[in-house]
Amino acid sequence: MTVQSALKPFRVLAYIVGVMLLLLVAGMVLKYAFAVPGPVSIISPIHGFLYAVYLLAALNLGLKARWTWPYTLGVLLAGTIPLLSFVIERKVTRRVQGQAAAA
Repeated sequence: MTVQSALKPFRVLAYIVGVMLLLLVAGMVLKYAFAVPGPVSIISPIHGFLYAVYLLAALNLGLKARWTWPYTLGVLLAGTIPLLSFVIERKVTRRVQGQAAAA
């Protein structure tokens, strides 16, 4: 599997995890501000599973692209901060495509 083929699953999962994290934050607002616990109990385990899959995809991409460990760790943690996974996905995509064009 090449770097380019590892990029696609990473991109898809970055968007999915980002959306799920936003849904989780909205669910937490409902839970703690309005005493509606239902959405969090559904969204939380789904987000947790998808985040684990995102970690594997990001680690796979990082290893194939030969990123430094600090950069890889930053990409891995991007799925924990709302909206950051969208920003990091764009930066990673540009970086990988730039490396591919240079090679």
